[in-house]
Amino acid sequence: MEELTLNIKGMMCEGCENRVKNALMEIDGIENVTADHNTGIITITSNKEVSKEIIKDVIEDIGFEVVKED
Repeated sequence: MEELTLNIKGMMCEGCENRVKNALMEIDGIENVTADHNTGIITITSNKEVSKEIIKDVIEDIGFEVVKED
């Protein structure tokens, strides 16, 4: 399993968290996504290598911005 933590700008509520989670769960290989609008942090767990560029593109396509990657 691989884990990626990102800081997302623009999540304001639980609805935003769900938009991010649902969009990312559509990517092949992603097993789980946790999101916290209070901190702006999302954690993505995948069962295979998923391109960070694909993840960033999906996040930006739904109106959020990746501001930091750990």
